[in-house]
Amino acid sequence: MVACKRMDSERFLLLLRPAIENCFLALLLCGPMLTSGGTAAQALEPAVPAAGADHLRRFLDETLTFQATFEQQLLGPGREVIERATGTLSLKRPNRFLWSYDAPVEQLVVADGSDLWIYDVELAQATVTPLDDTVSVTPAMLLSGNKPLEDGFEILESFDADDLSWVRLVPKTQDTDFQEVLIGFRVGMLASLRLLDSLNQVTSIEFMNVELNRELDDSAFEFTPPPGVDVIGGRG
Repeated sequence: MVACKRMDSERFLLLLRPAIENCFLALLLCGPMLTSGGTAAQALEPAVPAAGADHLRRFLDETLTFQATFEQQLLGPGREVIERATGTLSLKRPNRFLWSYDAPVEQLVVADGSDLWIYDVELAQATVTPLDDTVSVTPAMLLSGNKPLEDGFEILESFDADDLSWVRLVPKTQDTDFQEVLIGFRVGMLASLRLLDSLNQVTSIEFMNVELNRELDDSAFEFTPPPGVDVIGGRG
């Protein structure tokens, strides 16, 4: 297994902000491409009509909370595995989520409705960044925000691959560090999130043990830095 580097705030913020220099976290649908060695064009070619876009719209319309475990991989331009990580995700719409990374580096990424916190346990360091209107056109806030899908993204196609129904999206703004987002559903349930960045790097997040619309209090998404933790940044 390739060792995972610490996921710093800039790399996670690629999911959250339209333009950040030197970001390395990116996602792309690469199921057939990674397993068979095919090209991206082959992987994206829709063989039959699919319902990926319909599943995404239903998720955004009907989902209040989402909980799951996840496995994450970052792959380089040659599709070699650069990083692996595991953890849990909880989100509550609008604008609240908690990504808890438990291996190989313990980190928390928390959006509390107004601020984004990234806490590295080993470094005893927390970074705080205000959430603002720009995050509505980014992948992380697409799933947890309350802005209409069409405000930030254009739907290019839906297709079926690897037993999932996929929808491929591109950001409407050109001022981004990612090229496209793909979201996969299994029997209508969110199962995979992938995205391609401007460096042709790939990150794939696979969701498991999914629970929908379980009651979650807002307090589950609050973060207070422990004593002695160095806080970088400022609030709103």
